[in-house]
Amino acid sequence: MLTVASILTTTALFSLAMLLVLGSLLRSPVAGVREWFAANLAMVISLPLLALRGSISDFASIVVANTVLALAGALYYAGCARFLNRPVPWLRLLAGVVLVGAAMAGWHYLEENLPMRVVASSAFSAAICLAISAILLRHRPADRSPYNFWFAAVMALLFAATQIARGLYFLPVPQAEAALALNNMWNIGLLTVGSIIMPTLTMIAVMMVHDNMMASVEEAVNHDHLTGALSRRRFETVSRKLLEAAQPTRPVTLLLIDLDHFKRINDTYGHAGGDEVLRAFVQMTCGFMRPGDALGRLGGEEFGLLLPATAQAEANGVGESLRMHAEQQVVCGEFGECRYSISIGIATAVRSETVDRLNARADRALYIAKNSGRNRVSLCDAEQPSDAAGAGNAALA
Repeated sequence: MLTVASILTTTALFSLAMLLVLGSLLRSPVAGVREWFAANLAMVISLPLLALRGSISDFASIVVANTVLALAGALYYAGCARFLNRPVPWLRLLAGVVLVGAAMAGWHYLEENLPMRVVASSAFSAAICLAISAILLRHRPADRSPYNFWFAAVMALLFAATQIARGLYFLPVPQAEAALALNNMWNIGLLTVGSIIMPTLTMIAVMMVHDNMMASVEEAVNHDHLTGALSRRRFETVSRKLLEAAQPTRPVTLLLIDLDHFKRINDTYGHAGGDEVLRAFVQMTCGFMRPGDALGRLGGEEFGLLLPATAQAEANGVGESLRMHAEQQVVCGEFGECRYSISIGIATAVRSETVDRLNARADRALYIAKNSGRNRVSLCDAEQPSDAAGAGNAALA
Protein backbone atom coordinates (compact mmCIF):
# COMPACT_ATOMS: atom_id res chain seq x y z
CA MET A 1 0.00 0.00 0.00
CA LEU A 2 1.23 3.46 -0.89
CA THR A 3 2.21 5.68 2.00
CA VAL A 4 3.32 9.27 2.13
CA ALA A 5 6.87 8.19 2.98
CA SER A 6 7.07 5.72 0.08
CA ILE A 7 5.78 8.30 -2.39
CA LEU A 8 8.31 10.88 -1.22
CA THR A 9 11.16 8.38 -1.34
CA THR A 10 10.27 7.26 -4.87
CA THR A 11 10.03 10.85 -6.07
CA ALA A 12 13.42 11.61 -4.50
CA LEU A 13 14.93 8.77 -6.53
CA PHE A 14 13.33 10.08 -9.72
CA SER A 15 14.66 13.55 -8.97
CA LEU A 16 18.11 12.08 -8.36
CA ALA A 17 17.99 10.38 -11.76
CA MET A 18 16.98 13.66 -13.45
CA LEU A 19 19.72 15.43 -11.50
CA LEU A 20 22.28 13.12 -13.07
CA VAL A 21 20.82 13.71 -16.53
CA LEU A 22 20.95 17.49 -16.07
CA GLY A 23 24.47 17.16 -14.70
CA SER A 24 25.56 15.86 -18.10
CA LEU A 25 24.20 19.05 -19.67
CA LEU A 26 25.87 21.54 -17.33
CA ARG A 27 28.65 22.18 -19.82
CA SER A 28 26.19 23.12 -22.54
CA PRO A 29 25.74 26.83 -23.32
CA VAL A 30 21.94 26.55 -23.04
CA ALA A 31 20.59 29.04 -20.51
CA GLY A 32 18.47 27.65 -17.67
CA VAL A 33 20.20 24.28 -17.25
CA ARG A 34 21.98 25.31 -14.05
CA GLU A 35 18.77 26.55 -12.47
CA TRP A 36 16.97 23.31 -13.41
CA PHE A 37 19.88 21.33 -11.98
CA ALA A 38 19.66 23.31 -8.73
CA ALA A 39 15.88 22.73 -8.62
CA ASN A 40 16.33 18.96 -8.75
CA LEU A 41 19.13 19.13 -6.20
CA ALA A 42 16.73 20.95 -3.89
CA MET A 43 14.17 18.18 -4.44
CA VAL A 44 16.73 15.50 -3.65
CA ILE A 45 17.49 17.30 -0.37
CA SER A 46 13.93 18.17 0.68
CA LEU A 47 12.02 14.95 -0.07
CA PRO A 48 14.08 12.65 2.20
CA LEU A 49 13.70 15.22 4.97
CA LEU A 50 9.93 15.14 4.52
CA ALA A 51 9.94 11.32 4.44
CA LEU A 52 11.93 11.18 7.71
CA ARG A 53 9.28 13.10 9.64
CA GLY A 54 9.23 11.66 13.15
CA SER A 55 12.75 10.28 12.89
CA ILE A 56 14.53 13.63 12.73
CA SER A 57 13.84 17.04 14.25
CA ASP A 58 10.63 18.84 13.33
CA PHE A 59 12.61 21.86 12.26
CA ALA A 60 14.47 19.81 9.62
CA SER A 61 11.48 17.72 8.48
CA ILE A 62 8.91 20.53 8.45
CA VAL A 63 10.46 23.99 8.16
CA VAL A 64 13.66 23.22 6.26
CA ALA A 65 12.12 20.50 4.09
CA ASN A 66 9.14 22.56 2.92
CA THR A 67 11.21 25.70 2.43
CA VAL A 68 13.74 23.86 0.26
CA LEU A 69 10.84 22.23 -1.61
CA ALA A 70 9.44 25.69 -2.37
CA LEU A 71 12.91 26.79 -3.44
CA ALA A 72 12.94 23.92 -5.94
CA GLY A 73 9.81 25.29 -7.60
CA ALA A 74 11.23 28.81 -7.68
CA LEU A 75 14.47 27.57 -9.24
CA TYR A 76 12.59 25.64 -11.91
CA TYR A 77 10.65 28.77 -12.87
CA ALA A 78 13.93 30.71 -12.95
CA GLY A 79 15.33 28.08 -15.31
CA CYS A 80 12.34 28.52 -17.64
CA ALA A 81 12.77 32.30 -17.61
CA ARG A 82 16.48 32.05 -18.37
CA PHE A 83 15.86 29.48 -21.11
CA LEU A 84 13.38 31.86 -22.77
CA ASN A 85 15.70 34.87 -22.31
CA ARG A 86 13.30 36.53 -19.90
CA PRO A 87 14.28 38.40 -16.70
CA VAL A 88 14.10 36.30 -13.54
CA PRO A 89 11.98 37.92 -10.79
CA TRP A 90 14.30 36.72 -8.04
CA LEU A 91 12.89 39.10 -5.44
CA ARG A 92 9.33 37.80 -5.82
CA LEU A 93 10.43 34.17 -6.06
CA LEU A 94 12.58 34.31 -2.96
CA ALA A 95 9.92 36.31 -1.09
CA GLY A 96 7.48 33.47 -1.82
CA VAL A 97 9.97 30.89 -0.54
CA VAL A 98 10.51 32.89 2.65
CA LEU A 99 6.74 33.16 3.19
CA VAL A 100 6.41 29.38 2.84
CA GLY A 101 9.16 28.91 5.44
CA ALA A 102 7.49 31.40 7.76
CA ALA A 103 4.14 29.63 7.35
CA MET A 104 5.73 26.28 8.20
CA ALA A 105 7.37 27.67 11.32
CA GLY A 106 4.33 29.67 12.44
CA TRP A 107 1.83 26.82 12.03
CA HIS A 108 4.07 24.45 13.91
CA TYR A 109 5.74 26.41 16.69
CA LEU A 110 3.15 29.15 17.29
CA GLU A 111 0.11 27.03 16.56
CA GLU A 112 0.21 23.40 15.46
CA ASN A 113 -1.89 23.33 12.31
CA LEU A 114 -0.96 20.67 9.74
CA PRO A 115 -3.85 21.46 7.34
CA MET A 116 -2.76 25.09 7.02
CA ARG A 117 0.82 24.01 6.36
CA VAL A 118 -0.44 21.81 3.54
CA VAL A 119 -2.57 24.68 2.22
CA ALA A 120 0.39 27.09 2.25
CA SER A 121 2.72 24.63 0.54
CA SER A 122 0.11 23.64 -2.05
CA ALA A 123 -0.79 27.25 -2.80
CA PHE A 124 2.82 28.14 -3.54
CA SER A 125 3.31 25.06 -5.74
CA ALA A 126 0.12 25.85 -7.65
CA ALA A 127 1.20 29.46 -8.18
CA ILE A 128 4.61 28.36 -9.48
CA CYS A 129 3.03 25.83 -11.85
CA LEU A 130 0.63 28.44 -13.20
CA ALA A 131 3.50 30.87 -13.68
CA ILE A 132 5.53 28.19 -15.50
CA SER A 133 2.62 27.48 -17.84
CA ALA A 134 2.11 31.17 -18.56
CA ILE A 135 5.74 31.98 -19.36
CA LEU A 136 6.10 28.94 -21.63
CA LEU A 137 3.02 29.85 -23.64
CA ARG A 138 3.60 33.60 -23.79
CA HIS A 139 7.28 33.53 -24.69
CA ARG A 140 7.67 30.35 -26.73
CA PRO A 141 10.26 30.98 -29.47
CA ALA A 142 8.54 31.28 -32.83
CA ASP A 143 11.27 29.29 -34.59
CA ARG A 144 11.00 26.24 -32.32
CA SER A 145 8.66 23.28 -32.41
CA PRO A 146 5.66 24.10 -30.19
CA TYR A 147 5.27 20.51 -28.97
CA ASN A 148 7.62 20.63 -25.96
CA PHE A 149 6.34 24.01 -24.81
CA TRP A 150 2.68 23.05 -25.05
CA PHE A 151 3.40 19.72 -23.36
CA ALA A 152 5.17 21.45 -20.47
CA ALA A 153 2.47 24.13 -20.18
CA VAL A 154 -0.38 21.59 -20.10
CA MET A 155 1.41 19.41 -17.55
CA ALA A 156 2.11 22.47 -15.38
CA LEU A 157 -1.59 23.36 -15.52
CA LEU A 158 -2.52 19.80 -14.55
CA PHE A 159 -0.12 19.89 -11.63
CA ALA A 160 -1.45 23.28 -10.55
CA ALA A 161 -4.96 21.79 -10.52
CA THR A 162 -3.85 18.89 -8.30
CA GLN A 163 -2.16 21.28 -5.88
CA ILE A 164 -5.25 23.48 -5.71
CA ALA A 165 -7.41 20.40 -5.14
CA ARG A 166 -5.12 19.21 -2.34
CA GLY A 167 -5.16 22.62 -0.68
CA LEU A 168 -8.95 22.78 -0.87
CA TYR A 169 -9.17 19.25 0.53
CA PHE A 170 -7.17 20.19 3.62
CA LEU A 171 -8.59 23.67 4.10
CA PRO A 172 -11.68 22.62 6.13
CA VAL A 173 -9.94 19.74 7.96
CA PRO A 174 -9.56 20.41 11.71
CA GLN A 175 -6.19 19.80 13.30
CA ALA A 176 -7.57 16.87 15.31
CA GLU A 177 -8.35 14.98 12.09
CA ALA A 178 -5.22 16.02 10.18
CA ALA A 179 -3.39 12.71 10.64
CA LEU A 180 -6.35 10.75 9.24
CA ALA A 181 -6.68 13.14 6.28
CA LEU A 182 -2.97 12.80 5.55
CA ASN A 183 -3.31 9.03 5.04
CA ASN A 184 -6.65 9.24 3.25
CA MET A 185 -6.61 7.68 -0.23
CA TRP A 186 -7.81 10.96 -1.73
CA ASN A 187 -4.78 12.76 -0.32
CA ILE A 188 -2.50 9.88 -1.30
CA GLY A 189 -3.77 10.11 -4.88
CA LEU A 190 -3.30 13.87 -5.09
CA LEU A 191 0.11 13.58 -3.46
CA THR A 192 1.11 10.88 -5.95
CA VAL A 193 0.25 13.11 -8.89
CA GLY A 194 1.87 16.11 -7.24
CA SER A 195 5.02 14.19 -6.44
CA ILE A 196 5.88 13.71 -10.09
CA ILE A 197 5.73 17.43 -10.86
CA MET A 198 9.45 18.07 -10.75
CA PRO A 199 10.62 14.84 -12.46
CA THR A 200 8.09 15.30 -15.25
CA LEU A 201 8.80 18.99 -15.81
CA THR A 202 12.53 18.25 -15.68
CA MET A 203 12.13 15.56 -18.32
CA ILE A 204 10.36 18.12 -20.52
CA ALA A 205 13.12 20.64 -19.76
CA VAL A 206 15.67 18.12 -21.02
CA MET A 207 13.57 17.73 -24.19
CA MET A 208 13.60 21.52 -24.65
CA VAL A 209 17.37 21.64 -24.11
CA HIS A 210 17.83 18.85 -26.65
CA ASP A 211 15.62 20.69 -29.15
CA ASN A 212 17.60 23.89 -28.56
CA MET A 213 20.93 22.12 -29.08
CA MET A 214 19.66 20.43 -32.26
CA ALA A 215 18.45 23.80 -33.55
CA SER A 216 21.88 25.28 -32.82
CA VAL A 217 23.57 22.46 -34.73
CA GLU A 218 21.16 22.91 -37.62
CA GLU A 219 21.79 26.65 -37.57
CA ALA A 220 25.55 26.04 -37.72
CA VAL A 221 25.19 23.57 -40.59
CA ASN A 222 22.80 25.76 -42.59
CA HIS A 223 24.64 29.06 -42.17
CA ASP A 224 28.11 30.36 -42.89
CA HIS A 225 29.78 31.00 -39.53
CA LEU A 226 31.54 34.17 -40.70
CA THR A 227 28.82 36.11 -42.47
CA GLY A 228 25.56 34.50 -41.37
CA ALA A 229 24.52 33.85 -44.99
CA LEU A 230 23.18 30.42 -45.90
CA SER A 231 25.75 27.70 -46.40
CA ARG A 232 26.24 26.44 -49.96
CA ARG A 233 24.43 23.18 -49.21
CA ARG A 234 21.46 24.92 -47.62
CA PHE A 235 21.33 27.49 -50.43
CA GLU A 236 21.16 24.70 -53.00
CA THR A 237 18.37 23.01 -51.04
CA VAL A 238 16.38 26.24 -50.88
CA SER A 239 17.03 26.82 -54.58
CA ARG A 240 15.61 23.42 -55.53
CA LYS A 241 12.46 24.04 -53.49
CA LEU A 242 11.93 27.49 -55.01
CA LEU A 243 12.47 26.20 -58.53
CA GLU A 244 9.98 23.39 -57.97
CA ALA A 245 7.39 25.92 -56.77
CA ALA A 246 8.07 28.47 -59.50
CA GLN A 247 5.39 29.40 -62.04
CA PRO A 248 5.85 30.67 -65.61
CA THR A 249 4.42 34.06 -64.67
CA ARG A 250 6.39 34.23 -61.43
CA PRO A 251 9.91 33.05 -62.32
CA VAL A 252 12.89 32.59 -60.02
CA THR A 253 15.97 34.69 -60.73
CA LEU A 254 19.49 34.02 -59.50
CA LEU A 255 22.15 36.67 -58.93
CA LEU A 256 25.71 35.36 -58.69
CA ILE A 257 27.80 38.01 -56.95
CA ASP A 258 31.58 38.16 -56.76
CA LEU A 259 33.58 40.69 -54.72
CA ASP A 260 36.11 42.17 -57.16
CA HIS A 261 39.83 41.56 -56.58
CA PHE A 262 39.19 40.13 -53.13
CA LYS A 263 42.70 38.69 -52.91
CA ARG A 264 44.01 42.21 -53.21
CA ILE A 265 41.80 43.24 -50.29
CA ASN A 266 43.21 40.39 -48.16
CA ASP A 267 46.78 41.26 -49.15
CA THR A 268 46.28 44.97 -48.40
CA TYR A 269 44.15 44.84 -45.24
CA GLY A 270 44.85 41.35 -43.95
CA HIS A 271 42.36 38.52 -43.50
CA ALA A 272 40.66 40.41 -40.66
CA GLY A 273 39.94 43.22 -43.09
CA GLY A 274 38.73 40.78 -45.72
CA ASP A 275 36.43 39.10 -43.22
CA GLU A 276 34.99 42.46 -42.21
CA VAL A 277 34.32 43.32 -45.85
CA LEU A 278 32.46 40.03 -46.33
CA ARG A 279 30.35 40.66 -43.23
CA ALA A 280 29.62 44.24 -44.30
CA PHE A 281 28.58 43.08 -47.77
CA VAL A 282 26.16 40.46 -46.39
CA GLN A 283 24.69 42.95 -43.93
CA MET A 284 24.20 45.46 -46.73
CA THR A 285 22.65 42.85 -49.04
CA CYS A 286 20.20 41.71 -46.37
CA GLY A 287 18.78 45.21 -46.43
CA PHE A 288 17.65 44.64 -50.03
CA MET A 289 16.06 41.27 -49.41
CA ARG A 290 12.33 40.59 -49.22
CA PRO A 291 10.66 37.79 -47.25
CA GLY A 292 11.32 34.60 -49.20
CA ASP A 293 14.58 35.75 -50.79
CA ALA A 294 17.68 33.68 -50.03
CA LEU A 295 21.33 34.71 -49.76
CA GLY A 296 24.05 32.09 -49.64
CA ARG A 297 27.83 32.08 -49.50
CA LEU A 298 28.91 29.74 -52.27
CA GLY A 299 32.60 29.86 -51.50
CA GLY A 300 35.26 32.44 -50.72
CA GLU A 301 34.04 35.80 -51.96
CA GLU A 302 31.22 34.45 -54.15
CA PHE A 303 27.58 34.72 -53.10
CA GLY A 304 24.23 33.74 -54.55
CA LEU A 305 21.07 35.79 -54.15
CA LEU A 306 17.89 33.98 -55.14
CA LEU A 307 14.82 36.09 -55.87
CA PRO A 308 11.56 34.14 -56.21
CA ALA A 309 8.69 35.61 -58.26
CA THR A 310 11.08 38.08 -59.86
CA ALA A 311 11.47 38.77 -63.56
CA GLN A 312 14.87 39.51 -65.04
CA ALA A 313 14.23 43.24 -65.45
CA GLU A 314 13.33 43.63 -61.78
CA ALA A 315 16.32 41.52 -60.76
CA ASN A 316 18.56 43.73 -62.88
CA GLY A 317 17.32 46.73 -60.89
CA VAL A 318 18.13 44.93 -57.62
CA GLY A 319 21.57 44.03 -58.96
CA GLU A 320 22.34 47.62 -59.99
CA SER A 321 21.25 48.90 -56.57
CA LEU A 322 23.48 46.36 -54.87
CA ARG A 323 26.40 47.28 -57.11
CA MET A 324 26.06 51.00 -56.45
CA HIS A 325 25.67 50.59 -52.69
CA ALA A 326 28.69 48.28 -52.54
CA GLU A 327 30.75 50.81 -54.49
CA GLN A 328 29.77 53.56 -52.05
CA GLN A 329 30.23 51.51 -48.89
CA VAL A 330 33.24 52.22 -46.69
CA VAL A 331 34.23 49.37 -44.37
CA CYS A 332 36.05 50.58 -41.28
CA GLY A 333 38.00 48.69 -38.64
CA GLU A 334 41.36 48.45 -36.90
CA PHE A 335 42.82 47.73 -40.33
CA GLY A 336 41.72 51.16 -41.58
CA GLU A 337 39.17 52.00 -44.25
CA CYS A 338 38.43 49.76 -47.19
CA ARG A 339 36.31 50.23 -50.31
CA TYR A 340 35.25 47.44 -52.61
CA SER A 341 33.10 46.69 -55.63
CA ILE A 342 31.12 43.73 -56.89
CA SER A 343 30.33 42.04 -60.20
CA ILE A 344 26.98 40.33 -60.75
CA GLY A 345 25.71 37.75 -63.19
CA ILE A 346 21.94 37.30 -63.50
CA ALA A 347 19.94 34.40 -64.90
CA THR A 348 16.20 33.81 -64.76
CA ALA A 349 15.03 30.21 -64.52
CA VAL A 350 13.16 28.72 -67.44
CA ARG A 351 10.53 26.00 -67.14
CA SER A 352 11.77 22.80 -65.37
CA GLU A 353 15.32 24.12 -65.10
CA THR A 354 17.65 22.46 -62.60
CA VAL A 355 19.69 24.31 -60.01
CA ASP A 356 22.94 23.35 -61.74
CA ARG A 357 21.71 24.64 -65.09
CA LEU A 358 20.49 27.93 -63.63
CA ASN A 359 23.76 28.36 -61.75
CA ALA A 360 25.77 27.65 -64.93
CA ARG A 361 23.90 30.34 -66.88
CA ALA A 362 24.31 32.89 -64.09
CA ASP A 363 27.99 31.97 -63.90
CA ARG A 364 28.41 32.70 -67.61
CA ALA A 365 26.83 36.10 -67.08
CA LEU A 366 29.16 36.74 -64.14
CA TYR A 367 32.12 35.78 -66.32
CA ILE A 368 31.05 38.40 -68.87
CA ALA A 369 30.73 41.05 -66.15
CA LYS A 370 34.21 40.32 -64.79
CA ASN A 371 35.83 40.23 -68.20
CA SER A 372 34.14 43.47 -69.20
CA GLY A 373 35.94 45.40 -66.49
CA ARG A 374 34.21 44.27 -63.27
CA ASN A 375 31.99 46.46 -61.07
CA ARG A 376 29.01 45.83 -63.34
CA VAL A 377 25.92 43.68 -63.84
CA SER A 378 25.50 41.25 -66.72
CA LEU A 379 22.31 39.48 -67.80
CA CYS A 380 22.42 35.95 -69.08
CA ASP A 381 21.92 35.70 -72.84
CA ALA A 382 21.89 39.50 -73.06
CA GLU A 383 23.80 40.97 -75.98
CA GLN A 384 25.42 43.60 -73.82
CA PRO A 385 26.26 43.65 -70.13
CA SER A 386 25.01 46.57 -68.15
CA ASP A 387 26.85 49.73 -69.15
CA ALA A 388 26.70 51.10 -65.62
CA ALA A 389 30.01 50.91 -63.90
CA GLY A 390 31.38 52.75 -60.94
CA ALA A 391 34.32 55.03 -61.41
CA GLY A 392 35.44 55.03 -57.77
CA ASN A 393 38.03 52.76 -56.23
CA ALA A 394 39.70 51.92 -59.54
CA ALA A 395 42.64 50.33 -57.75
CA LEU A 396 40.48 47.64 -56.13
CA ALA A 397 37.90 47.33 -58.93
